[in-house]
Amino acid sequence: MANANKKSSLRIVSDAKVGPIRITPRKVSEIVTLVRAKDVNSAIRILRFSPAKRTAGFISKVIMSAVANATQKNPSLDVDQLVISEILVGAGPTMKRFMPRAKGSASRILKRTSRVSVTLGEYIKSPSNNQSANQAEGK
Repeated sequence: MANANKKSSLRIVSDAKVGPIRITPRKVSEIVTLVRAKDVNSAIRILRFSPAKRTAGFISKVIMSAVANATQKNPSLDVDQLVISEILVGAGPTMKRFMPRAKGSASRILKRTSRVSVTLGEYIKSPSNNQSANQAEGK
């Protein structure tokens, strides 16, 4: 019933994923929270001026890849109407290294990687109840 009261609904248009990025998931998720649920143009603008340049570069490439996928599927799609409907950060494979320590021992170093998934959507305006009632009556 909550969806019936909304004026518009979100339609999934495209998605893009990037494999293991050599940045920890915690650092990537801090930057991802800045652009979650924003439109594509403002998200790219936010990432361009983000202090974490390397992380923001990876995320903006994934978003631009999702935009390219959307325009490849539907060339008549208006890119300005696209919204980041979902952006997920997960842990990728962890590289394990060892560092020599005192008295012949060694300590483990975990080099963590991240995976990023972006889903783009487009808002579709649904007709209001009055318009749909008029159409049903044939007016």
